[in-house]
Amino acid sequence: MKYSVRNIVLAPFTVLYSFITFTRNVLYNKGLLKSTSFKTPTISVGNLAVGGTGKTPHVEYLINLLKKDYNTAVLSRGYKRKTKGFVLASEVTNSVDIGDEPFQIYQKNPDTVVAVDEKRVHGVTELCKFYPNLDIILLDDAFQHRQIKPGLSILLTDYSHLFTRDYHLPSGNLRECKVGSQRADILIVTKCPSDITSLEMTQLEDELKIGTHQDLFFSSYEYGEISAVFSNSDVRNLKLEELQNSKIGILALAGIVHPGVFMKYLNQFSVTCEGLFFPDHHSFQLKDIQSVIEKFNNLKSSDSIIIVTEKDAARIQSNPKAWEILKSKLYKLPIRVKILNQEELLKNKIYEYAGSNSRNN
Repeated sequence: MKYSVRNIVLAPFTVLYSFITFTRNVLYNKGLLKSTSFKTPTISVGNLAVGGTGKTPHVEYLINLLKKDYNTAVLSRGYKRKTKGFVLASEVTNSVDIGDEPFQIYQKNPDTVVAVDEKRVHGVTELCKFYPNLDIILLDDAFQHRQIKPGLSILLTDYSHLFTRDYHLPSGNLRECKVGSQRADILIVTKCPSDITSLEMTQLEDELKIGTHQDLFFSSYEYGEISAVFSNSDVRNLKLEELQNSKIGILALAGIVHPGVFMKYLNQFSVTCEGLFFPDHHSFQLKDIQSVIEKFNNLKSSDSIIIVTEKDAARIQSNPKAWEILKSKLYKLPIRVKILNQEELLKNKIYEYAGSNSRNN
């Protein structure tokens, strides 16, 4: 890894942050700081880096895998929500109440219990109290929440931004030391090219230093068909393939960590495809929406639409009045996770844990 001027300048702070997180983990590992376990099975999905690894789609993958046979709940902290404490998702909550990612999960899985609580131990306790028949709880973005000890831990790392090639905060994006990856039972390299070779998988396994107690999997995204962000608006029923044979322009709008994959995918459907990107979890203000309008009106196409990520759609839907002028132009692009190697092994490991620890056994 090459060291930049920024790395050198921030080196003292990086060393201090690394020492603090390392010491914290040592205290938890030795039992000097308390970790709470629960009778109800818990699966943690997290990462070492600050966002961008695809936690939400992988949580949705687990929901779809488990919900047929197990009463499943999801607990998140609800990043950037305006509420505090334990909040259950319902028909009257939105991204302001529970955060954009939990709101997205609930919208796509309305039969699944979704809750948020910045204190995970309290959140699990409340879920078990309100839903005593729960079989399993998925802990979203909980790898660094050592106060709770999950029964099974899944660690994600982005194919294009592996934690092995990153630095500790603030020089890089790592929340803790790379050795923390050894706490995981399962590692998944996410956002891989669909044609990744077995040789490269083996090379990455060596680079990630997979332990004998761990299993490594690789995943990519599959995209679904676009649909209206506001279903009650006057939106045309369009399909992506139809755009290729038309002169419809696309404005790709996203507030995510790494929008490159999103943009690359949409590029193939229009000769006029431009992007407008904001920081992750960005709360669109009136000035931002005005920028979107201006960018949209300046597209070199007489007929254009706006396509957003599902996470951005969750925030946009929570403020419909602000988006009134663009409602009929807004579409969202769904994604789902595809496991590229040994998917049956992954499913068996998840089911083996859920089944052996379920209240039904």
